[in-house]
Amino acid sequence: MFQGPFSESIIKRAREQGSVEIILHDIRDYSEDKHKRVDDYPFGGGAGMVMQIGPIASVIDKLKSERDYDEVIYMTPDGHRFNQKIANSLSIKTNLILLCGHYKGVDQRVREHYITSEISIGDYVLTGGELAAAVVVDAVVRLIPGVISDETSALSDSFQDNLLAPPVYTRPADFNGWKVPDVLLSGHQKAIDTWREEQSLLRTRKLRPDLLEGEE
Repeated sequence: MFQGPFSESIIKRAREQGSVEIILHDIRDYSEDKHKRVDDYPFGGGAGMVMQIGPIASVIDKLKSERDYDEVIYMTPDGHRFNQKIANSLSIKTNLILLCGHYKGVDQRVREHYITSEISIGDYVLTGGELAAAVVVDAVVRLIPGVISDETSALSDSFQDNLLAPPVYTRPADFNGWKVPDVLLSGHQKAIDTWREEQSLLRTRKLRPDLLEGEE
């Protein structure tokens, strides 16, 4: 599931140039069960299966014996909602472990004794945490200095200042009579910057007013 996201585009380039190292670990490799099972029925009954603490503890203990980790993050629907602020914070960390949940989740003792942070990418349930982890990795890696050629580009993305990004245009200036705003063609940078700030605020008020709560 990680082959596509981690071997294309910006993340591929970041790995090749040594800006980031991404290592995948199969928890089944740490199972002591002859069939390499890592799940079992929940105590107390109920539907679904639960990831066992043993294999997870083994892989995390092994990794932590090899280097220090800033965070051990569990990808779970009931975690903290992922946002740009969290991505910014994680981008300045040195080493991270992302644990992908499956089934009905992991044994609660994993969350209590190993996990330092829990992240959700939205209020819905996926088959597993891999796609969510890929989203987090992409959002974080692109912020690492040197990954994006124009580093100021990431700083002007939506949510960096709690505002949505302004509309953007490129050539041609007139397509089927649909014209680019005159200010963007004026060459007056101060006026352009003012227009972009106004547009960001207008778009945020219209599309995501929740981002402005408590700001005014």
